Order: sequence, then C-alpha cells, then structure tokens
Amino acid sequence: MSKDTGILEQEEQDLYEHLRLVVDKGQSLLRIDKFLMTRVENATRNRIQNAIEAGSVLVNEKPIKSSYKVKPFDVISVVLPHPPRDTEVYPEDIPIDIVYEDQDVLVVNKPAGMVVHPGYNNYTGTLVNALVFHFQQLPQLPGNDGRPGLVHRIDKDTSGLLLISKNERSMAYLAKQFYEHTIARKYIALAWGDITEDGTVTGYIGRSVRDRKVMDIYDDETRGKWSVTHYKVLERLGYVTLIECQLETGRTHQIRAHMQHIGHPLFNDATYGGDKILKGTVFSKYRQFVDNCFEIMPRQSLHALSLGFEHPTTKKHIYFESSLPDDFSGVLEKWRNYVKQTSPII
Repeated sequence: MSKDTGILEQEEQDLYEHLRLVVDKGQSLLRIDKFLMTRVENATRNRIQNAIEAGSVLVNEKPIKSSYKVKPFDVISVVLPHPPRDTEVYPEDIPIDIVYEDQDVLVVNKPAGMVVHPGYNNYTGTLVNALVFHFQQLPQLPGNDGRPGLVHRIDKDTSGLLLISKNERSMAYLAKQFYEHTIARKYIALAWGDITEDGTVTGYIGRSVRDRKVMDIYDDETRGKWSVTHYKVLERLGYVTLIECQLETGRTHQIRAHMQHIGHPLFNDATYGGDKILKGTVFSKYRQFVDNCFEIMPRQSLHALSLGFEHPTTKKHIYFESSLPDDFSGVLEKWRNYVKQTSPII
C-alpha cells in the first residue's frame, strides 16, 4: 500500500481528536515538531514527525508539514482513527501459566481466547493486564506503548508459547533476535485438504484490499512485508492434514494467510474461510461429524508448539515445548477415529 493510499484511507475513516492545544499569544515562531515535543508527554521528535506525515496533526483544522512554524493563537489538534483512551495498562488478577522464569525472561503458555495486549475493543482481560499484576516494572520497546514486556505476540485464538522480557537489557537483546529471525519457533496446525509433501510458502504479506482485517499474499514488494513459512507433514487424515510450521519471519496472521494462499486454510479458521466444510463427502453424518469438531474447537487449529532462543545473560540456547491443549487434541483424536472407521477417503 502506498503512502498516498494510506492517507486517503485515513481521510475516509472517522477521526477522533486526541489532543487540542491553543498556542499562547506570546509564542515566538517555532517548528511544530519542536513545539509538540515540549507539550506531549513521552513524545519523541521521530514519533511526532511520523504523525505529521500521516496527516494526524492539524493546525487550524488543516494538515501541515513538520517545517510549519506555529504562531500565536494557532489551534493544534492531534487526530487518530480510533477513540481516545487512557493508555495506562491496569493490572488484573488473572492466572498465568508460567513455563519458565528467571530474572531476565518469562515463557508463558497462553490459552486460546486470551488477547495478548490491550487494543481497540479489548482493553481488559489481556495477558498484559495479567503480567502487570504479577510483575512490576516490565519494560517497553520504543513506540510499543501499552505492551510492557512483549517482544512478539500470537493471535487471540492461537494457543501456545509466548516470550516475555523482564528488563530493558533482555528486551533489547531478544528484540534483536526476532528482528534477525534467529528465534526458533514452531507451530502445529490442522489444515483442510490432503497435503502430500512438505513445502515452503513465500510472498509479501499485507492487508487485503477487500477486508482490512484479513492479510493477503502479494508478488509486489510495495504491497506488504516479505514472509516465509516452512511446513512439514506430520499426519495425513484424509480430508485434513496435521502439519508443523516453522517461521522464518513473524508477520501478522502469517501461517493462517499462507495456508489459505496455497488452498489449505486452517481447520475452523473463520477469518480465512476454514470454518466451512471445504473437503469431504455430502453425507449428513459427515457434516455432523465436522460440526461436532467445530464445537469442540471453536477457533483456528493453530498452536505455538515450541520456542528456542539465546538467553540474554547466559548466552546459552534454551528451548521449550508445550503440549497440545485439550480442544486441539480432542479434535485430532476425533479425526483419527473417523479415518479408522471409514474406508480410504482419498
């Protein structure tokens, strides 16, 4: 998506005023980015300039450039495409499944259905709300407001392992490993269709032009970020296949979008079309069987299985695995029994 397209899309959205300033009558001429740095808490010049470039800073109701010099009685507004809200993360007493903890890092096993960090329409009940209750002074990356300790994330309805930093030093060290793609992450997924061999999916991943909540794969580097997923067949179950996915990159919805792109959406992934019967027979008994599976696991069949990284203090490589949650293992067992009870399907 081009910068111009992004600005047009923002203009088409409802904009909400987050900050309004009236310049004092005695103010001398001063660049607006320098002016706002002294008046917006925790703002850096780079963040202010990015907001100006995105058209989010208005003077007298008109967008301006960073070089604009404020004058007495100018009315300055910061507008964004979401309602203003207190950005402080409030602690909540929510249990956390801790797999590993030391003075630098925390590895947690996130249940499906839990949002990782507060965001639009999900301001409470998140993993971060739980973390700030159980741990004090978690660090934040620059520009990562409201996400203390997080160096990566997994989707709400994906279960599995998540890595948390407990101090600034470890956060910087781990963030660098994620940036350089040296963190070893494997996921296990149940995908529609009979996948016969291992493979790799690549492409530039970006927002769909049809639905901004969905990611598409493009050949054009201006449309998204480069993404690579390697998948390996673990078990063929007729109309579905159990696979292991290893990430080289960590983009939004990467595995889900990649598998849909090659014609194998994840089982019961509503966002990517996997919540319908995509393979199988027309018999009502089969339809009932699939519906029962959907009820057991009312989410995409994706689990963050393992996580390996170089420890920020010891510099040793450490590795963790988590077992499949009950809903995933229950659906998997049902498919295994279905295959046993029926003649060869494909």
